[in-house]
Amino acid sequence: MQLPFGLGNSGLQVEVSLDSSGKISELPSWKVRKNPFLYALKKPDPRGVTTSSSIHKPSSKQTNTSWVETSYVYESSDDVKGNIILSLPYGKRVDHLGIKVEFVGRIIMGALAAHDGRAHYDFISLSKELAPPGAIYAPSMEFPFVFKNVEKPYESYHGRNVSIRYIVRVAVERKFLPPITSEKEVIIQILEKEPLKNEPIKMEVGIEDCLHIEFEYERRCYHLKDVIVGKINFLLVKIKIKYMELAVIRRETSGEHVQLPTTGHQHDINASATSQQQQQQAVSSNVNTETQTLVKHEIMDGAPIKGETIPVKLFLAGIPADLTPSYSAQQNRRFSVKYFLNLVLVDDEDRRYFKQQEIFLWRKDLG
Repeated sequence: MQLPFGLGNSGLQVEVSLDSSGKISELPSWKVRKNPFLYALKKPDPRGVTTSSSIHKPSSKQTNTSWVETSYVYESSDDVKGNIILSLPYGKRVDHLGIKVEFVGRIIMGALAAHDGRAHYDFISLSKELAPPGAIYAPSMEFPFVFKNVEKPYESYHGRNVSIRYIVRVAVERKFLPPITSEKEVIIQILEKEPLKNEPIKMEVGIEDCLHIEFEYERRCYHLKDVIVGKINFLLVKIKIKYMELAVIRRETSGEHVQLPTTGHQHDINASATSQQQQQQAVSSNVNTETQTLVKHEIMDGAPIKGETIPVKLFLAGIPADLTPSYSAQQNRRFSVKYFLNLVLVDDEDRRYFKQQEIFLWRKDLG
């Protein structure tokens, strides 16, 4: 907005520079990437030096001169620190009522705010004064800051209807004028150890006198770069199967009653193509459920016979999407994120038989 009588910011530029000890990564996205073979590119350093730590992926709207802004990834126990850089043209002066830096942890509800009137919930709100009221004359000034021993209970998350964001924001307060602000998001990730109880998944399902199969996966819990290994045993086959595929599904549920179970994730195989969609609807008008198919992996082509065993091997690292750990509504009381393995069989009449089984994802490494 252009202010009258030259009452602008006098050319004052404010920048948040974070400590580069964090790992550089692209901003996580809810979207599934169309091209999983998109090569990582290096972002040119303004000083003319290209470093290997600046690897990131360009967006679909990117040109040769526009690049995705990189983000810093920190473990939940790390201190968030850096510098606030002020730049002012020579001969200019800016009077201010104080300079402060804030660290905010926020759950953003997005479209669901219409139900309760609150667009976001702050679970962290810290502020530090960098400079008392005065005037800025110098062409360049730096103010170091550090937020030590701050408990960061949740991972950063960028979903369809809800997000968890950690933001470092600086504000130069001014009399009779809006403050000059700048902010940068910090990506917080929580490293975990493999669950002590990680039993295999083994179930027998089918249709009476038509189809009977047994599927088995080695484990129920996987880290984000893990490999899903299992097998499918055909115990009875009296229908003509055309092909079989395994899909990884992500389901985000947000709202007031996210602790209520969503039906349909462990039902028996059936031939209804519409019942799967109906069972994924929200259990309350105040609950919003978004379901994504992250990847489809064909594991069989052609009709199997009785006694045949089909191996299953799916690399989670090859999924063209930003996987997150599984989130429980008991952790944040606002939303949950679940992952499912969806086994689908299609017969010669294009009828689809499916079986979903929930798996749990956890984070082993940063990035």
